[in-house]
Amino acid sequence: MTEKKRNWKPATQLVHAGTLRSGFGEMSEAMFLTQGYHYDSAERAEARFKGEEPGFIYSRYANPTVDMFEKRMCALEGAEDARATASGMAAVTAAVLCGLKAGDHIVAARALFGSCRWVVETLAPKYGIEATLVDGTDIKNWEAAVRPNTKLFFLESPTNPTLEVVDIAAVAKLANSIGARLVVDNVFATPLQQKPLELGAHIVVYSATKHIDGQGRCLGGIVLSDKKWIDENLHDYFRHTGPSLSPFNAWVLLKGLETLPLRVRQQTEAAGKIADFLAGHPKIGRLIYPGRADHPQADIIKKQMTGGSTLICFDLKGGKKSAFAFENALDVVLISNNLGDAKSLITHPATTTHKNLTDEARAELGIGEGTLRLSLGLEDTDDLLEDIEQALAKA
Repeated sequence: MTEKKRNWKPATQLVHAGTLRSGFGEMSEAMFLTQGYHYDSAERAEARFKGEEPGFIYSRYANPTVDMFEKRMCALEGAEDARATASGMAAVTAAVLCGLKAGDHIVAARALFGSCRWVVETLAPKYGIEATLVDGTDIKNWEAAVRPNTKLFFLESPTNPTLEVVDIAAVAKLANSIGARLVVDNVFATPLQQKPLELGAHIVVYSATKHIDGQGRCLGGIVLSDKKWIDENLHDYFRHTGPSLSPFNAWVLLKGLETLPLRVRQQTEAAGKIADFLAGHPKIGRLIYPGRADHPQADIIKKQMTGGSTLICFDLKGGKKSAFAFENALDVVLISNNLGDAKSLITHPATTTHKNLTDEARAELGIGEGTLRLSLGLEDTDDLLEDIEQALAKA
């Protein structure tokens, strides 16, 4: 390990934390593209499998490059332990299911990414796990949904795509009072702008595909928590079901972490300027941005977030026709269902990320035919403003 001090600030942690170096003294983290590992003797192999000797056994269980990514994320998040996964949804599924059994009950905020809702609403009930979805912005809804068998709370904040914010500390307090665990999907805030574990959450999940890679290159995810929970719940699930992150992707994500503060800072500054421009435009029916004073949960944002967001949600008054015309007229901003990229991306949730929800479910979430989600990239902000302005003229 390279760490010589423990009070590093995030930017330093993201360059140095968790680094392992071989005898060659390489500067860039080594990429260990190996499936298995060699043992000096049969006795040492036995000791390693018994857990009596530290070391790697099989890359489905652990790998040196993946281990560096996990340790660096732990340092940034303030977590005791972590397991990196092949995608963000692998992380969500593991975090939600690995600690539950038939007869347990989940309470989840209804404002979730479409695949996350599918895990809670469709997959979990197949295994005898009940689920209740609530409007997560009011703690009274969480309280009313609690049952004697409630074992897990699940939320994302800010939410996808409407950027609602949930009071994490309040939900965590309720979870503690009934002996439940709170899982927070922290993708939209990034670990730089919100620390769920410090707010009382028990488990944090990320799609590392988004801001952590940040350059549209690879998939990845991670689950972070205390070591006891991971040892007792996630370890065996992870080992036997095989959602492991590849060493190559772990190496790419390590490189992404080095520039995460620079990217998120610029993307957030651009988002703030563009949100202010859109807020006063006559073709915009609604604008939601966590960095503005008119956000519905502005007081909670001040309490639990250190920045706004790299994303903006807004409605065009002309509905789907105007939204499509706007998207098609953009030159710099690209149409995609992804986010957190170096390239600015626009998404029409009703026909892409949240297409499989019913009309009623989308209406509950505030996703209309004219709703658009804008993820800011690293282009010049003036070029982005000019592009958005000319596209609005054609909407």
